[in-house]
Amino acid sequence: MVVKVLVVDDSGFFRRRVSEILSADPSIQVVGTATNGKEAIDQALALKPDVITMDYEMPMMDGITAVRHIMQRCPTPVLMFSSLTHEGARVTLDALDAGAVDFLPKNFEDISRNPEKVKQLLCEKVHSISRSNRRFSSYGASAPQPAAAPMPAPTSSSYSSAAPAPVRTTPVASRAPAQATASTSTSGAPKRKAYKLVAIGTSTGGPVALQRVLTQLPASFPAPIVLIQHMPAAFTKAFAERLDKLCQISVKEAEDGDILRPGLALLAPGGKQMMIDGRGAVKILPGDERLNYKPCVDITFGSAAKSYGDKVLAVVLTGMGADGREGARLLKQGGSAIWAQDEASCVIYGMPMAIVKADLADAVYSLDEIGKHLVEACL
Repeated sequence: MVVKVLVVDDSGFFRRRVSEILSADPSIQVVGTATNGKEAIDQALALKPDVITMDYEMPMMDGITAVRHIMQRCPTPVLMFSSLTHEGARVTLDALDAGAVDFLPKNFEDISRNPEKVKQLLCEKVHSISRSNRRFSSYGASAPQPAAAPMPAPTSSSYSSAAPAPVRTTPVASRAPAQATASTSTSGAPKRKAYKLVAIGTSTGGPVALQRVLTQLPASFPAPIVLIQHMPAAFTKAFAERLDKLCQISVKEAEDGDILRPGLALLAPGGKQMMIDGRGAVKILPGDERLNYKPCVDITFGSAAKSYGDKVLAVVLTGMGADGREGARLLKQGGSAIWAQDEASCVIYGMPMAIVKADLADAVYSLDEIGKHLVEACL
């Protein structure tokens, strides 16, 4: 099945290059382009693409505002392009909050130097989020939809720090049918145990999923937490800061030598690997080029299995691929518990599916259930 894509960017060069890269894939069709957010909304309504690639800084209307309106009027998976800066990370996280599914760093040099690598990554992203669109497009009739906001008057300013903060909405790709919210769990209430560590691994859809889980935890949550989110190095500090402001527990980007403690979540830094020793200390190691993921869920889960035996509760959330499965296998062999997010509430049912298919899941819960069940299991 051909994936129809709308390319949105105010740079003519970037629109052409992205269109050329995507059009080289026979299973992808670029059905249109747009130069600003207002055009993006009009084109999305007219062309009904399967995927939209979106820049964030554009004239007339910025990408975040456009994403918000697209999610309200014609929910479509959006792949954001972002700069590898702290500000770029902050804006990208705002876009994910507004409803974008995934993101890619916008690096003109990489397009020139590594065209084949860029082509492979971009096409893989488009195909993966297009599959989420086909699964979640049927939810529109049953999931509560936000009322369409009035279209703002076009302005000549692009997104900046002075722009109004984006309204927090639930991305279409993470909405489950209303009737599924209470029934998709295949497991009952969790067993209580004195866990020494909660370890959560995730990828595509993870920033929003982690936010929804961690904001349900009280400041008195008794177990230390480690978070492994597939994310570039420039993004994890901004993401940790964002979570820390939203959550009752403390969240920080992990540093070498950090000590695990209750009520603190340590986020693995992008581009590196995070391990845990038996003394409860965190080790941050350079990213290994032989590994696809930096950080890698398997690496952290494996070190937790070695250090904590049966005292770990591991959770695998939405994400493409199978990272976490082998680490979960080691945890399971040591007697620890493994939870997986259910298919209905995943953006991409890849990593949790790998856990379930390997018969490693002790429980399968919908995203909205995981936070409360963590409280029940650990308090």
